Amino acid sequence: MSIVVTGGAGYIGAHVVRALASSGQDVVVVDDLSTSDAGRVAGVPLHRLDLTAPGADELVADVLRESRATAVVHLAAKKQVGESVARPEWYYRQNVGGLATVLEAARRTGCDRLVFSSSAAVYGEPASGVVDETTVAAPINPYGRTKLVGEWMVQDAGRAWGLRHLSLRYFNVAGAAVPELGDPAVLNLVTLVLDHLERGRRPVLFGDDYPTPDGSCVRDYVHVADLASAHVAALDYLGRDARDVEVLDVGLGRGSSVLEVLAAVERVTGLPTAPEVAPRRPGDPARLVATARRVRETLGWEPTHDLTSMVASAWEAWRHQRDAGLEPLRAG
Repeated sequence: MSIVVTGGAGYIGAHVVRALASSGQDVVVVDDLSTSDAGRVAGVPLHRLDLTAPGADELVADVLRESRATAVVHLAAKKQVGESVARPEWYYRQNVGGLATVLEAARRTGCDRLVFSSSAAVYGEPASGVVDETTVAAPINPYGRTKLVGEWMVQDAGRAWGLRHLSLRYFNVAGAAVPELGDPAVLNLVTLVLDHLERGRRPVLFGDDYPTPDGSCVRDYVHVADLASAHVAALDYLGRDARDVEVLDVGLGRGSSVLEVLAAVERVTGLPTAPEVAPRRPGDPARLVATARRVRETLGWEPTHDLTSMVASAWEAWRHQRDAGLEPLRAG
């Protein structure tokens, strides 16, 4: 018996694999290795598969059969908002098509449990800066829309053939459980700031006139190790006879502003982080924070890391990658 993790060699995926293995589960990874690294899951069975390639559904079904999979954690997806705006067709093919492949394979093999990697991007620009699972989902970019469509797909599979499913809407993920599993991509705030500092540049603050206490945007940040533990708890939840929720927000339930994150980076690194102020970016809500009540009540999950811990572990991982001669993955 095993758990199959698609996208398991990526930043978040490798942490999920680590958490599952630590909980005593046998894990098998499916990953196309386009933006990930097999070295992150050394010792774990890895099948290199493109979920959108012709015949991929049968190949995934073979993996599920051979590994005697009892569940799938589906993380494989593309996740750059700007790229999704520029290449919407490709994003739908990758994110929606890849999930369709997994669902077809699961149906064929009778693997009836799935945890789906969703995103707070489904909320778009909510009127209130604090959201919960009852907040209307109104994504404003193709990436967010592919995630909402994915939630609908697993819900439809549940109605059609009894798939037990849970979609986890991630908020802003940061940090590393161990330096070897740090985020190699310069896409999120913490790694963007570290990259600027390493290159002798000032961090960029997009807008300092938002209706927030310090004028900068406020977001909910969650440590990647805490996020990974939520997946373990989600799989346990799918084993219950009584289940009454289909989506859960995964965040700390409190926000940190961009300037607060910069201050945390300065405390941890000792490097000055006074930002260069630039105009607001279109589509950036002033505040987006989860209540995170339902995930605690439903899964009994509690995050154990604060912002300083996230930044400190990200900095340690960043230095480890540089010491190993690894270059960061920058957009474009």
